[in-house]
Amino acid sequence: MPRSYEGSIAFTIDAVDDTRATGTMPIGPGFLNPFGTVHAGALTWFADVVATSLALNGVDPTKGMESFPVAVTLNAQLLANRTEGVLTATSIWVKKGRRISTVRTEVADAGGKVLMELTSTHVSAR
Repeated sequence: MPRSYEGSIAFTIDAVDDTRATGTMPIGPGFLNPFGTVHAGALTWFADVVATSLALNGVDPTKGMESFPVAVTLNAQLLANRTEGVLTATSIWVKKGRRISTVRTEVADAGGKVLMELTSTHVSAR
């Protein structure tokens, strides 16, 4: 039987500097799994976008921009989950290279409990 899936993931990139990027995401009903917790894909998307913001050095991505740091690997460890609240993602450099960079991102709840750790490798696409 066909099933429809609808939802909306809304989050904010709060800050980006030379060493880290942070973002916040309120948990909403549009991206909960059937058990009422945040879907792993929503956590991964959130972490990936914050990591990419760090790799972009805070530059807002625009259509047709000259270069973009494409994630070529994502390794996610799902450690816990939540049904409500606000999540924070913090990305830091593991290695910042000219063409290949690696970023580690932690997604935590309001109490600081880590829900996901994501390591991503980004390649500059030209």
